Amino acid sequence: MTHTPARSRRLRALLGAASALALQWLAHAALADTAHCTVPCPKTATARTHRRHAGRTIPSDAELERLGAVIGTIVIHNENVFDLSDPKDNKPLFRLANRLHRRTRRSLIRKQLLFHSGERFSGHLLAESARILRSDPYFYDASIRPLRYHDGKVDVLVVTHDVWTLNPGFDFSRSGGQSTTGFQLEDMNVAGTGTDISLKHLNKVDRSENDIAVSNQHLFGGWTSASVVYGELSDGRTRTLVVNRPFYALEARHAGGISLSDTTFDQPLYDQGRIIDRFSEQYRYLQGYAGWSRGLVNGWAKRLSVGWTYDEHRFAPSSLWSGPTLLPANRSFTYPWVELDLVQDEYAKMRNHNQIHRTEDFDIGAYFTGRIGWADRALGSRQSALPFLITVGDGYELPHGDTLLLSGSFTGRMQHGTLENGVLSAKLVNFAEQTRQWLLYTALGATAGRRLDLDNQILLGGDSGLRGYPLRYQDGTARSLFTIEERWFSNWYPFRLFRVGAAAFFDMGRTWGRAPLGAPSLGLLKDAGFGLRLGNARTAFGNVIHVDLAFPLDGGSGIRRVQFLVQTEQQF
Repeated sequence: MTHTPARSRRLRALLGAASALALQWLAHAALADTAHCTVPCPKTATARTHRRHAGRTIPSDAELERLGAVIGTIVIHNENVFDLSDPKDNKPLFRLANRLHRRTRRSLIRKQLLFHSGERFSGHLLAESARILRSDPYFYDASIRPLRYHDGKVDVLVVTHDVWTLNPGFDFSRSGGQSTTGFQLEDMNVAGTGTDISLKHLNKVDRSENDIAVSNQHLFGGWTSASVVYGELSDGRTRTLVVNRPFYALEARHAGGISLSDTTFDQPLYDQGRIIDRFSEQYRYLQGYAGWSRGLVNGWAKRLSVGWTYDEHRFAPSSLWSGPTLLPANRSFTYPWVELDLVQDEYAKMRNHNQIHRTEDFDIGAYFTGRIGWADRALGSRQSALPFLITVGDGYELPHGDTLLLSGSFTGRMQHGTLENGVLSAKLVNFAEQTRQWLLYTALGATAGRRLDLDNQILLGGDSGLRGYPLRYQDGTARSLFTIEERWFSNWYPFRLFRVGAAAFFDMGRTWGRAPLGAPSLGLLKDAGFGLRLGNARTAFGNVIHVDLAFPLDGGSGIRRVQFLVQTEQQF
């Protein structure tokens, strides 16, 4: 990546501030001599003048574009869950799994390609199409490359790798000293169509629930998605319908959709891992929007959207709670809004960062989203207000293989000149590659609230990154959390089903301020621990299984000396 002097000065300032906040003794500069990029970034990979296939020279992407080449034949090769040409995969059980698994249909893969036969060749569209395919949960990996060049035409090869998507079984997870159990029957790719159907019974920390959900991301042969959720809760119910055509690519010119939700449930408030308040909440939400864009222009996609939102929250005492109760004020807002999105076209392809031996797409370009609306009593709102939302982010590929990601958000509403339910958040994440198998991960995040709605808590505990403590352990009006984690990515591949990794970690965080009914902050809390990571190489149900032991270093006498955590996560 090329840095302008101003951008370099801004980056040095950000790094300096981050180093101070992250405690200078944690610096990892001593490891820089052994760090290197595990996979060439796209710009380096495509900078080569020519490629070869079957003994023939294939021009680079830039050269093909300069020559005015057009797309010829598109060859789609979708590999099954197990590669039976590999003797290690050619086992009776794996052969049976392949026979039972219905591979993703080529027509579904073709729908997601941003290029077609007869169109001008674009290396950008090939790269973005591959990223789109890799984001599908029913693929383990996907790649797209020119196959051959002849008579002014470029034949293109699309390779995808299916995973097992049928999940009949038992669910278990544990964090913050609490467990979630359940049974489910789910297929995330019914008959290879991309349709996800699930039936679930879950016993969670706050409630039990029975859910039926159906979704498909490519209805009507295009980019329209739809999802329906019907759930019966032990303390209420949930009904959700979403139909959406998003800005699915940087060149997408139109978007639009509608969302409806009607949910009733008991909302508990927590402090020091215990319920301190509980009330019934009815939440109704309706939103419709339409968006327009000129596509990708000079490396940026600029998008304008307008919409209308109805957002209602009603509260009542809970029949399941006999302790002291503070009820939030009922609120409902009906308002039109306008939104501006800016997205920079800059991505990096890596391995062994958040996944184990999988291709990972990192968005290292800048982005900005700003939304503002106006809710008025004349439009049906209970209160007049100006709701707003701002999100920003940027990424940097640094020397010696480091990758730095910055993100932030600011949400809330202005009422009578006063900020209500304002939440300001920021996060800095750095990946420092030490070798191909070792990586140092550091993250520093902070959140601050202003005149929060009573039902909107800022919590810190075992379920929010402070792994050695009970879930929802500290409640306040602000929080910060620092994490440093040494990650090891092994080559062990037991049973040809899981990729194995490990981590040793240190977490440190605290809350500030005192929320209603909450106890004073316990100050700075720290924990340390270690655990296994099992990369899910053959199924679609969570990419990484975490098995951790965490040891709290502070806190009250009632905290267990060891916290045992088992979770299925999308990242390391």
